[in-house]
Amino acid sequence: MTQTTRRAASPAAPGKRMLSEQIYAYLRDAIMRGTYAPGDALKPQDLAKEQGVSLAVVREALVRVAGEGLADRLPNRGFAVPAYSDRRWQEIAEARRTIEPVVLRMSVERGDIDWEARVRAAHHRLSRTPAYVPEEPEAGVYYSAAWSEAHRVFHRTLLEGCGNPVLLETFDRMWTASELARRWSAHRDPGRAGADEHRRLEEAAVARDADAAAEVLAQHLTQTAAALTDDPAEGPVAGG
Repeated sequence: MTQTTRRAASPAAPGKRMLSEQIYAYLRDAIMRGTYAPGDALKPQDLAKEQGVSLAVVREALVRVAGEGLADRLPNRGFAVPAYSDRRWQEIAEARRTIEPVVLRMSVERGDIDWEARVRAAHHRLSRTPAYVPEEPEAGVYYSAAWSEAHRVFHRTLLEGCGNPVLLETFDRMWTASELARRWSAHRDPGRAGADEHRRLEEAAVARDADAAAEVLAQHLTQTAAALTDDPAEGPVAGG
């Protein structure tokens, strides 16, 4: 390849990456918001036509979404939104209950004062952010985007004191998969004391009580998993 050719080709790569990022963001948001129902096929050809981009751009975005657990790769090389399955969410919950309390224990033991301050700030933000806002009268009540993000930041901040990026990457993927389940189950158990559970998590972590923090988190995740395996039309889950 000549220098002239390299110069001519280089602008295309950033453009393709930008398009792929846009399609990825669209797919991620659409799946999370329920635009695509559980089990719906995600056909690259249809998406490329609908979004006005190339097939390569769509496939790149789909592979990324699948890597986050928001889509399944099918045997015929297609993609689909994960089906709603009690077994699937129980497996995710089992993984979280196995890993996150251990990481939280490490975080409590290793975290510094700055980590303590971040935990307090993240909990304050979560406790002051409304969990549900009416968006579509005919559809009921949905999690606010602000609360969902505050919730994620609080749980991740609790674990960040561990100082291990590999463990935090594992948490990120598990969180995304369980967040999808929670959003599909957004009409369950409105009376659950999620706020109290979060408060106890914050208090145990800042008090450097690793045993209590790990126990509270395990219970928190267990209750969420139990709620997510009921009928998805019964009430909101504000859990872990």
